[in-house]
Amino acid sequence: MSNYTSDQIRNIMLAGHAGAGKTLLAEALLEAAGAIRAKGDLARGTTVCDFDPKEKELGHSLETTLCHFDHDDIHVNVIDTPGYPDFLGRSIAALPAVETVAVVINAQTGIELSTQRIMDAARKYDMCRMIIINRIDTPDSDLHAVLRAVRDTFGKECLPLNLPAGGGSKVADCFFEMSSEETDFASVAAAHTEMIDQVVEVDEKLMEIYLEQGEELSLEQLHDPFEQALRSGHLIPICFTSAETGVGIKQLLNIFEKLMPSPKEGNPPHFLKGDGSEAVPVDTVPDPKQHALAHVFKVTVDPFVGKLGVFRIHQGTVTSNSQLYIGDARKPFKIAHLLALQGKDHVEVPRGIPGDIRAVAKIDDIEFDSVLHDSHDEDEYHLKPAASPPPMYGLAIEPTRRGDEQKISEALHKLAAEDPTLVIEHNAVANETVLRGMGELHLRIILERMKERYNVEVNTRPPSIPYRETIRANSEGHHRHKKQTGGAGQFGEVFLRVEPLARDEGFEFKNKVVGGSIPSQFIPAVEKGVRQVLTEGAIAGFPLQDLRVTVYDGKHHPVDSKEVAFVAAGKKAFTEAIAKAKPVVLEPIVNIEILAPSDAMGDIAGDLSSRRGRINGNTVKPSGEVQIAGQVPLSELSDYQSRLKSITGGEGSYTMDFSHYDPVPPQMQKELRSEFQPGTGD
Repeated sequence: MSNYTSDQIRNIMLAGHAGAGKTLLAEALLEAAGAIRAKGDLARGTTVCDFDPKEKELGHSLETTLCHFDHDDIHVNVIDTPGYPDFLGRSIAALPAVETVAVVINAQTGIELSTQRIMDAARKYDMCRMIIINRIDTPDSDLHAVLRAVRDTFGKECLPLNLPAGGGSKVADCFFEMSSEETDFASVAAAHTEMIDQVVEVDEKLMEIYLEQGEELSLEQLHDPFEQALRSGHLIPICFTSAETGVGIKQLLNIFEKLMPSPKEGNPPHFLKGDGSEAVPVDTVPDPKQHALAHVFKVTVDPFVGKLGVFRIHQGTVTSNSQLYIGDARKPFKIAHLLALQGKDHVEVPRGIPGDIRAVAKIDDIEFDSVLHDSHDEDEYHLKPAASPPPMYGLAIEPTRRGDEQKISEALHKLAAEDPTLVIEHNAVANETVLRGMGELHLRIILERMKERYNVEVNTRPPSIPYRETIRANSEGHHRHKKQTGGAGQFGEVFLRVEPLARDEGFEFKNKVVGGSIPSQFIPAVEKGVRQVLTEGAIAGFPLQDLRVTVYDGKHHPVDSKEVAFVAAGKKAFTEAIAKAKPVVLEPIVNIEILAPSDAMGDIAGDLSSRRGRINGNTVKPSGEVQIAGQVPLSELSDYQSRLKSITGGEGSYTMDFSHYDPVPPQMQKELRSEFQPGTGD
């Protein structure tokens, strides 16, 4: 199909926990649609989507990968995403590229860590969702229990389109043709009625026909309300499959074709035009004749091929001769080769229409999250970002060989360009470079790629903890900076007040000076002095947060007042105010989720308690494992990976993400303050 239209496109993301069978499901879909002759083998590393050497070694996806196929009258783009919790950010980054998120659940293990997280992310991003319960023919799976758990966890709007039969060797259709065969549990007729009841609730006229006139509704009548129910989250359809044996795969293709939204029917992402508070929403129209608007959701940097930017076209047409702007850039770039991706293969194509996923190579200015457009204006276009989890796991790094600093910096920045959840920090206070990611596996893969791709190695150690400072009371500060050296002097006087803000509200600076006691041109200098203290810390050397500073009065001299004087005065006045505002050191608290054998529950609970942690709940999985949720100070987790392995005999794993900042205990406050050596310069 080379001449398909936007309403014939289906963009599907396969998401879910590692081991759910997403990559093999993509293989089964490609095979059923005739795009490949036979399914690849995960153990042999012959699948379309897992082609990276590291993926073949581990037997799990580490990157989002694209493939596509044609089925009857539709063109389907599939994005296979990694399931390890450490790589959740890469999955979230691809959400704007699709209309439908198909969350794959392993029938054997049920709902796992990443299942819940990707469902939450898709809901927050206003995505149409469906659930695929895969591996239904595994002998020890309890499919009825899995379905019940799905509905208990994600809501009664989760309803099956088919049901397993014959011990998972086949499926019975509950929607299209109403299968008459016996299922392994439940009733086809009851499932069909429940689905129709749910769909017609969004269309009053159709509900009236259905309830009062008792008419059987056709697929055509149900199509629009079905799409509306999907878009609003009123319906989350469930499909049972086995990618290994092909059970349910043909029906899944039929579901993609007849029920899942096209680019003209899904919820469009939220584009903004302009910058900061001036940004205004832009309504995208999937019309090939409109101005082109596309979003880069994946970037790879290959030492041999160069930078590859993968983008979803939301509006307009992009051709191999198009000239596109990147964000607010004034100079366009010309597309020499427009590519469609099939796993590792890059196929040159002449054009892309709204809904298409395309790629361009060797455009150095393209970055992750760039917006490409051809509007010829100077406004910046950007996409409202998805709520990607903040990277909390860190390693301080230093070169193993002297003189490698520049090579390491270049390698890290190339790797960070590919990965939205990889952050490189330089801690000036501790004089260390810190690599932050989503977990131990995430950073291990990054360091291995540094060595393999760029031939650089580093030594690692635990980083300094990212403590913060804040205040708990209102106060005022005042400082007069006066310096006379024989020639022109320096003079600036500042009165300011500080007040605490709610946790995680950041910093506000307000100018309430009236009457010109501090001329307006010196207000930025006062703020500069305040911000120096914000960065350097006032009581223990850590950045300040969650407070408001209001400058309300001061004095100036017509000759001696200079910017440097008001920088110094602002800095000293702010430091004085902080000292009187009940300052406190904060520490990061993380949410932790642990998956371990259930017989290790007691030891894990005791260990967390000794680390000042608390357990919020636990769930015993059908597999016999226990999933423990809790909160722990980040400072207590530097050795947790090895400790958990020791407790569980190597079978435990955990993920963590930032929750909030809390005051550190009094003894710790004392120790951190005693180590601080404040600067004395002006």
